[in-house]
Amino acid sequence: MSQNIINEVTFLLHSFLLGIAITFAYDGFLVLRRLVSHSLFLISLEDMIFWIACAIGVFYMLYEENNGILRWFAVFGAAIGMLVYKKSVSPLLINILTTVIRRIFHLIFGVLRFVLRPVCFLGKKLCSFSGSSYRKGKKAGK
Repeated sequence: MSQNIINEVTFLLHSFLLGIAITFAYDGFLVLRRLVSHSLFLISLEDMIFWIACAIGVFYMLYEENNGILRWFAVFGAAIGMLVYKKSVSPLLINILTTVIRRIFHLIFGVLRFVLRPVCFLGKKLCSFSGSSYRKGKKAGK
């Protein structure tokens, strides 16, 4: 095969992989949004920053591999990569990551609650003791 054809196929493959990488990165935002509620303004701001970063990444790929020339098959390759990833792996990955992260947080907070229970118990006893002695002293002074 001609070296030019090999370069074009490699460029198409890199475009396809870039589409997958972009969608994978966006899935990180989707997982974060499932874990922590976001306002519409914050979602819009995150999306704007994300897509500016993606545009810079796409431009860099075009600049490095194709001297900055936009080729429609590269756009097509990225779009197909996004679509294939979004329809195959993405829903499962988002659900798994969300579940795993929630369980990790529940485990961490459960351990912290168990470890800090004696401290909280002592704190409550000290507060109730100092409060009751304060009230007793105040009543005695009347």
